[in-house]
Amino acid sequence: MTPNQTTNNFLIDPLWRLENLYYIIDKHANKIQFKLNWAQKELYKDLWYCNLVLKARQLGISTFVSILFLDRCLFNPNMAAGIIAHTREDAEHLFRKIKFAYDNLPKWLSKQIIANTDSARELSFSNGSSIRVGTSMRGQTLNYLHISEFGKICAKYPDKAEEIITGSLNTIAPGQYIIIESTAEGKAGYFYDMCQEAQKKDRYDLTQMDFRFHFFPWYKEPSYRTGSVVQILPSTEEYFTHLNGKGIVIDPDQRWWYALKQQTQGDNMMREYPSTPQEAWMSAIDGSYYSKNMNIIRLEGRIGHVPYDPAIPVHTAWDLGFNDSTAIVFFQTLGKEIHIIEAIEGSGESLAYWLGEVKRRPYVYGHHIAPHDILAHEYTTGMSRQDSARKMGINFIPAPRVEVIPGIDAVRNTLPRCWFHEKKTGDLIKALDNYSKEWDDKHGTWRSKPLHNQFSHYADAFRYLCTSLDLIQPKLYNDSTLGGLKGAGHIRRVSQF
Repeated sequence: MTPNQTTNNFLIDPLWRLENLYYIIDKHANKIQFKLNWAQKELYKDLWYCNLVLKARQLGISTFVSILFLDRCLFNPNMAAGIIAHTREDAEHLFRKIKFAYDNLPKWLSKQIIANTDSARELSFSNGSSIRVGTSMRGQTLNYLHISEFGKICAKYPDKAEEIITGSLNTIAPGQYIIIESTAEGKAGYFYDMCQEAQKKDRYDLTQMDFRFHFFPWYKEPSYRTGSVVQILPSTEEYFTHLNGKGIVIDPDQRWWYALKQQTQGDNMMREYPSTPQEAWMSAIDGSYYSKNMNIIRLEGRIGHVPYDPAIPVHTAWDLGFNDSTAIVFFQTLGKEIHIIEAIEGSGESLAYWLGEVKRRPYVYGHHIAPHDILAHEYTTGMSRQDSARKMGINFIPAPRVEVIPGIDAVRNTLPRCWFHEKKTGDLIKALDNYSKEWDDKHGTWRSKPLHNQFSHYADAFRYLCTSLDLIQPKLYNDSTLGGLKGAGHIRRVSQF
């Protein structure tokens, strides 16, 4: 079979090619002709040179990009396209989609553009173009780059995320094309930071190196609905009312579908099926110790302006670094409430420097809490750091010896009492959002111990705060239950949303 004149005329139209030349395997294992769904069409029409895609589950973005890149390589000579997946298995899955689409091209086309190299992860064509799939693209020179599930890479493989940013993204020159897509995986890592930065910019006034932000919510997907009546929890009804106030109207079939899906997804619902970009980041993060607690704090309105009360002493909790970062949390206790009014962190400075930072602030101080090893004597001076600090005017109280996991439990029990100054404790909030377990790549599971990274120092300082409250006000802090909130007269209960 050869193309007729009408087909030749259509071949100059990339959109026609996408919907008429390629075949895929659908969710039901059927071979079907590829047709763009609503999300794929929106992305295609709105593509920029650099693109960030935050999305709900199962919208076919990676399938679309795979077919798009294959088409660009087939119909443009000397093009190089690369696709990065977060695991080897996912890379092989994406490559099978590309290979299937190529193997099922019209014969007249596959005879004109022959695959000279057909390996497990790469197709090289007779027109000089190639498409490759893997977990890294360092050393490649690319015209098109797609990074699939970059949020997962940032959350589970931070070193790999660093390599992608410094290596793979540098293979793309201005004027070439990048599409990075993912569901949200917490407020940490490059994907979150890049999305936040992109949303601040005018999406229609960008340079070729600026990223355009795209968001595809669950409720726009026509298949996410059911005709079966499902009981909806009051909290979920409140959620739909909250969306309606934002101009997002969810019909009954969609509500029932959402309620059914929520039964299996639980705390991950907002991450997997977000309605807005903001809520996508609010879901509990896999492996995170405190993300669920911090989301409750947000929903209850306990992050905002928390002023310093000069009538009440300020306490500090420290994580003292030797060859590492030092983090200091400033807080006041009002009844059973704990007001976190400021937090600072840095590295490469002496103990004297940090003591000076504390003393120069206009606070009236109470207690200063430090790790138990503050009592250890230094080999060079024969003095402990507690002794050195006392000479400079600050007397540290050693935090009790508490193992890390019980200490983490103490933080979880204490967070319901906490209020945070949004501007002055932003980095601490981010650390508590993202403090997580180590990922065991070999066994595909989370280890029991915390990951030591940029969030550890603030998390440790806050843990010392929580395990040392009895040293500050023993009578107030002998109750670790949430019921202690009942005695806090000026806590305001606000709407869940």
